[in-house]
Order: sequence, then structure tokens, then C-alpha cells
Amino acid sequence: MALRHPRSRLPRTPGRMVPLALAAVTMVALAPAASAAGQARFTPGAAGVGDPYFPLEGNGGYDVRHYSLDLAYDPDYDQLDGVVTITAKATQNLSSFDLDLSGMDVERVKVDRHKADFKRRGQELVITPRKGLRKGATFTAVVTYGGVPQTIVGSPIVFGSPYGFLHTPDGAFVGGEPNGASTWFPVNDHPSDKATYDYTITVPKGLKAVSNGVLTGHTNRAAAFSKRRSATQAGVFKWRENSPMASYLTTIDIGKWDVKDGRTPGGLRNYVAVDPELLAAQPDAVNFFFGTTSAVTDLWAKTFGPYPFQTTGAIADDARFNGQPLGFSLETQSKPVYSAVRDTSTIAHELAHQWFGDSVSPAQWKDVWMNEGFATWAAWWWAEKQGGTSVHDAARTAYAARPFPDPSGRPFWSVVTADPQRDTMFNQRVYNGGGMALQFLREKIGDEKFFTLLRTWVAQHRHGNGSTEQFTALAGKVSGQDLSGFFKDWLYSPTKPALP
Repeated sequence: MALRHPRSRLPRTPGRMVPLALAAVTMVALAPAASAAGQARFTPGAAGVGDPYFPLEGNGGYDVRHYSLDLAYDPDYDQLDGVVTITAKATQNLSSFDLDLSGMDVERVKVDRHKADFKRRGQELVITPRKGLRKGATFTAVVTYGGVPQTIVGSPIVFGSPYGFLHTPDGAFVGGEPNGASTWFPVNDHPSDKATYDYTITVPKGLKAVSNGVLTGHTNRAAAFSKRRSATQAGVFKWRENSPMASYLTTIDIGKWDVKDGRTPGGLRNYVAVDPELLAAQPDAVNFFFGTTSAVTDLWAKTFGPYPFQTTGAIADDARFNGQPLGFSLETQSKPVYSAVRDTSTIAHELAHQWFGDSVSPAQWKDVWMNEGFATWAAWWWAEKQGGTSVHDAARTAYAARPFPDPSGRPFWSVVTADPQRDTMFNQRVYNGGGMALQFLREKIGDEKFFTLLRTWVAQHRHGNGSTEQFTALAGKVSGQDLSGFFKDWLYSPTKPALP
């Protein structure tokens, strides 16, 4: 996830809403025969997937295969309008199903090209199609929605830092982990339901839109924005992410960009977009991001296995909230987002997430250490490869820096790495504690088996999900050792273990 910087702590500021403008999410059912459908018992899909940290995130009864987002964003009014088409498969006989959508205004819903009933219940958009959707049927979907996406502020999960849909001086900057996707489009918002995505993003002339995956098209034309009296010139940008992606990894970033599109020395595509405002303080920022991203991505491909996506890259914005600079970096899929120019260690951390977090996503949010601990270890490895402190020493420095018992108001050892609880899921025990656990595991089983374990893990769970229990079981299998005591100390203990 984001590496949060202290200056990102900002006061809660209420968002503002505007009247509804047109948009839509479509679901079209491939209905079974009427006689068979009539005999089936149809029941509502669950309002959540059962994640204890976020009980209402995600939804039951269907598996999304693809999202197609047709969006128009007008920064002058902070107005987002869109048509989202969802292709999914019913996993039960559905009488109704939910999508996650916080805020925004819904005008209408269609399922199977017919008007469907809908109601709002908190973050849940409950949709009742005219006919039930039978288990095993593939359906594509339409909800008409629009409004001003609300930035999430004041959450203890990320130490009060604003996140989600961020309204910037020239557009928007989206960093959604863990639950920000549903603030700007209807979605099954849990990493256990991955899907492919394509985006069509219309923005006023002079602006560009950058998103996940590969740019597949760009045209200029007249377009109607809902808050303007007449059509105006606009740019239309089409992006496609053809690898399964968790919803928290989605991003759309709108503004003015200096772009460099090329290849890493290893041959991987590298797309870097930097806000020109950042060039005033660091004129070489585009080349810095491009060169560092190339070097890191190629190193991780050699270390962890083949790069899992079509492109690597970076999106660096002069991102602010209420005029204050934001202090985070975040692993959106294929191109991490940065709220300023960051150092090479941060870039190494975020790019490691392309393997650990993006390609292999957590099965539940309690498994988030397998995102952050792995990326922390990788940043230590990067530093060692550049001639800096060894990982051996970095892990021990992190260990020594944390006294036990924890000082008042500064929890660390009391946070359980493999189940840190929702409001402390991004505590430093998850980051540095996870990094220590991996390094001490490496020293226990040896380099050959350790790197075999990492490469096997990302290969077995490529474009899927993984749990702590699956990882520890694989570690025991690869190493040929009983590691239960080791993992009890380093992943499940709320105390400071002795150095191994």
C-alpha cells in the first residue's frame, strides 16, 4: 500500500454533493429457459463477502469477469458521469444482487436490457432484476449514476490521510486502497473478486487521462459535459488492463502530464506520466521516474519471476487536499501513483507490489502483511543491491529500534503481523515486522530455498489471491522444515520475539 508520510495528516473536511447527472452501469442476463427458471428457487446475494475487517465490502452471489467504464470528468465542477458495463457470472440463483457504491446519485438501473428496481442502503446498491439470474449464467449489466465523488477523510485506517478520489487543481488523482473504489464507480469492492477492465475517459480539451494498463486510443472531439450549457472540445482516452485486477488497484488520473513511453533495458513497456508542476523543483523528474522504474522492474523480474502485466510505469502528480500536499505513494496496478517525486527506495517498494499485492492479492484484508512485508523486504534488498545497508543489518536495525513493551500511543509489537485488525492494518509492524519475518525466514532456510519460495508463490497464485496459511504451508514444503514455531513467533505473536 501507500507509504504514508507525516505531512499527509490533515483535518476532516466534509465533501460536497451536486445534483444528479447522467451515467450508467448495465447488467444483461443470458436468461435460462423459462420452465427451468420457474422451477428454481432464487435468493438475494449477500451484502458482503465476509471479510471481518470490512463486512460490507464486496458482495455475494456473482463473480465479476470484466468492467467497462465509460466516464466523463469535468474538473471545473468536480463532476463525474459514467456508464459502467459489468460482465459477471452468477454463483447462485439470484433474485437480487448488490454493488458497492458510496455517495453519487443513481438515476436508473437496467438488467438484461429491462428496467430493474433498485434501492440504496448505505454503501449498498441493491438491484432486483425483472427475472431471476440462474446459477452459472453469464450476465452483463445498466445503473445510471453521477455526481461528485467524495474523498475519504479522517479514517484511522490510513492515519487520517485523505484517500480515494482526490480532486486536484487540474483534475483528479485516485488512490483507493483499501476501500476507495466504490466512491467513484459501482463495483464488487473486495480483492477476492478480480476482473479485467477497460476505460473510456472523456476530459476537457487540454487535459489528459492516465489509467491502468495500456493506452489503446486517443481522439479529440466535441463532447457534452452535464454541468455545461453546450458541448465543448474534449479529449477521449481509452485504456485497457487485460490482467485480472482487484478493485482497490484501479486508478484514473486526470490533469496535465509530461509523458515518456518506452521500454526497460529488459524489454518491458514503461509508461511514465509526471505533473509539470513537479518539474519546477526537479526538472529531471520524468527521466528519474523512467530510469528508476526501468531498473527496479527488471531487477524484480529476475528476482521474483516474470513481470505479471503488459506495462510498468509511474504516475506522479502534484496532489493536494485543501491546498496541503499529500504524502503517499500507492501500488495501483501496472503504474504506481506518487503524490510527489519520491526516492528510489519508495519506487522499489511500490513496484514490488506488482508481484506482491497486485498479481497476488490478499485473500482477506488480514493478509495485508503479504503486500507490505514483502514490499518492505524488497526495498531493503534494493538498497543492498545499490551498495547500501545489507538486508541482514536493515532487519536487525528495525528490530532494535522498537522497544518492548510498546510505548504508550505507539503500538508495534502488540500488533499481530498476520492479523493486525482493521484500524491498524497499515501499522509499521505489518511493514517492518513483515520484512523482518521474511529476512529471518531467509536466514533460517537459506537463500536457495527462500528465493525458490518467493518465485513459487508468485507463480502459483499469479493473477489470483493468497492467504497467510497458504504461504506458511508452502514455506514448510519448500524448505522441508517444521516452521510452525517460527511463524508463531514472527507472524502471530503480540510480543517481541527473541532474535533467531
